[in-house]
Amino acid sequence: MTEDPAPPPRGFSRALIVDDHPLFCDALALTLRGVCGVARVDSASSLGAALERVGKEPLPEIALLDLDLPDVEGLDGLIRLHAAAPDIPVLVVSSLVEPRLIGAALAAGAAGFVPKHSGRDTFRAALQALARGEIWLPEGFTPSRDESASDAVNRLSLLTRQQAKILDLLCQGRLNKQIAWELSIAETTVKAHVTAIMRKLGVQSRTQAVLIAQQAKFASFVPEG
Repeated sequence: MTEDPAPPPRGFSRALIVDDHPLFCDALALTLRGVCGVARVDSASSLGAALERVGKEPLPEIALLDLDLPDVEGLDGLIRLHAAAPDIPVLVVSSLVEPRLIGAALAAGAAGFVPKHSGRDTFRAALQALARGEIWLPEGFTPSRDESASDAVNRLSLLTRQQAKILDLLCQGRLNKQIAWELSIAETTVKAHVTAIMRKLGVQSRTQAVLIAQQAKFASFVPEG
């Protein structure tokens, strides 16, 4: 007696696209609905809008994130989105495909990486892999042996959503008092968060924490040329 074939893996029914290019968003949404079987596709044109969306029900089951957004630089958007919604797998969809950047994105919490120029079949295969709990990487990807910037990203990925937000404000030169006002929290709370940030990053000063954050910028992973 033959056994029944195993049922196909359950796919994603709700997705969030985070990209500020409307035409690409529309095309990717059509692909997700028509090829990948996603019933509901929302979009956000900035990290701020994406963070607001993942704070509301029903939560997306997967996020497809462009790294180049108007309100973030480098891998900061990925780090903050992963901190805000660690249970939602993030598939990075980027036109930048440097091996060091791909490796750093994985270190920052990405569940996979798909080049923007990929075809529909690639997106379908990537979502199927993520639904099975697997990592999806571009064909032929070879990890870089340069671990300096990836180590910085690893440490940054330990931050909570609030800590990542505060570090971003520190990078903008804000003082504790200004951060407290902007986030509507007590200044003592800001000081406690800054102390925790420095401990997680393994540094002794705010300046060193900012330098660690700078290593997560695109320039750290994309060679000049």
